[in-house]
Amino acid sequence: MVVDQEKLKEFLLDSGLLSKAEVEAAAVDAEQKKTTLQEELLLRGTADASDIRKIEAYVLGIPFVDLKGQKLAFEVLSMIPEPIARKHNIVAFRKTDEGLEVAMLDTNDLEAIDFVKKKARIKILPRLTDDNSIKAALLQYQKSLKEEFGNLIQKDAAFLKLSQKGGEDVSEEDLKKLAADLPVVRIVDTLLSHAIVQGVSDIHVEPQENQMIVRYRIDGILHDAMVLPREAASAVTARLKVLSGLKLDEKRLPQDGRFKVEAPEKVSFRVSILPTYYGEKTVLRLLKEGAQGFTLESLGFHGEALERLHHATKQTTGMILATGPTGSGKTTTLYTILDILNTTDVNISTIEDPIEYQMKRANQTQVRPDIGFSFANGLRSLVRQDPDIIMVGEIRDNETAGLAVNAALTGHLVLSTLHTNSAAGAIPRLLDMKVEPFLIVSTVKVIIAQRLVRKLHKRKEKYNLSADEEKSLAKVIDLERMLALLKDEHAVGPDETWRSIVFYKPKITPESEDGYSGRIGISEVLAVTPTIRDLVIGGATTDDIENQAKKEGMLTMIEDGMFKAVQGVTTIEEVLRVISE
Repeated sequence: MVVDQEKLKEFLLDSGLLSKAEVEAAAVDAEQKKTTLQEELLLRGTADASDIRKIEAYVLGIPFVDLKGQKLAFEVLSMIPEPIARKHNIVAFRKTDEGLEVAMLDTNDLEAIDFVKKKARIKILPRLTDDNSIKAALLQYQKSLKEEFGNLIQKDAAFLKLSQKGGEDVSEEDLKKLAADLPVVRIVDTLLSHAIVQGVSDIHVEPQENQMIVRYRIDGILHDAMVLPREAASAVTARLKVLSGLKLDEKRLPQDGRFKVEAPEKVSFRVSILPTYYGEKTVLRLLKEGAQGFTLESLGFHGEALERLHHATKQTTGMILATGPTGSGKTTTLYTILDILNTTDVNISTIEDPIEYQMKRANQTQVRPDIGFSFANGLRSLVRQDPDIIMVGEIRDNETAGLAVNAALTGHLVLSTLHTNSAAGAIPRLLDMKVEPFLIVSTVKVIIAQRLVRKLHKRKEKYNLSADEEKSLAKVIDLERMLALLKDEHAVGPDETWRSIVFYKPKITPESEDGYSGRIGISEVLAVTPTIRDLVIGGATTDDIENQAKKEGMLTMIEDGMFKAVQGVTTIEEVLRVISE
């Protein structure tokens, strides 16, 4: 779909959606990178994809439709088969005397239009839409998980009879039959496709005494997705083992595997199976292929923190550390930095467990503890591969810490992660790993600590803090300092008070069941400045280091969260929930 760039720029300026400076800067970068204005605006995070699609539709003279929250008539929806709808991103949403209106991401996809025209034998009226509308419509093709699974299980008596043997009584041969049985294949396929469309990060399949529970983690929160009969547990687990290349008859030891699916988009599933009291619990982590499309800005970095990260990426030696608990987005942040550094004149090598994203031109190596190939062994080999930039998936022990520091001292830029609660907390963690203080201050450039908070949906409710809420908030954050920071960043007016600042609450809508949509990072970025170096050498405490960093302009995670709450990106409650975890 080709959109005239000059007309697009003109309409963007006329719409008032962006400032002239933002549009011009994006246009210059797009010309230099040989990309489109739309792509550059999305990369910068300065414009919403839906708004850009509306402007594109206006430029092309094609009506724009928003299908989010709309209940589509199944007889109209089903005029286009689901596989065609998914492959070509085309959905039939309204039938009139004039023809069949179809929503598309690319109205120039003549192959799809011609197919639908021949099948429906009716005039096709293309309409432009956005990704979220297509996803919402595709969900309506599928019945609820309960209906889908219930019907499949009840239809096949043989499946139930074999599954009921359960546990240790099922032989490997029987398990192979179960895993290949059509109802089981369809159940697992439906389970996976629902998860992909809904943006799930993890799937939990948990056997209980009398049932099997399927749970989805969406935006960091676990939700019950389905309750299946206990008899289905062996079959579903066997199918997942077959897909992952695991041993079917091994039920006493944990197993880890991996597989990929191509539709509706290319996704890798990292599979972990653990024996529990009532059977084997399976957890699948969904990993979208490729790390492209992220920028530090879109991940939530801004202001001084963003400047510090960009400065660190320009160094040729030293360490950049990302800290936080599992699932806090550390790996995504490091891959975004790698994407910035990934040019033709550098050699990037990584040692990971597991390889979560696949990046072109980077040499990625998987840790294999089962054959003695650890982070430490891998790192020793990497430094002999003439790397400029090294990423170590995680510093877990003294040996890996020492090798990573030595690599940073000998002419390499090293990126890695640590499990600590704060940026300042990474320094005593390295000291615990027997890294000398003078080596820490000689190598570490910046330390990032981060969490992920849920973002508010576009439709949200305004409110002001009450006296009690302000008093409660003062117990967890220095309100006077925070207000000064907000005024310095021009996030609020010079005369604003905590009682006059507008905050937002989630609003339950058909488009969002809990008022949230997606996640964004809240972070603190600690630069190892000369004063911080002196404190580390002098054996200062974590609190002393953090207080000095704050004096030098570091926003703590809770302060960054409050900044985003004031902007209407998230809520105060969400920030406090994540910080307290």
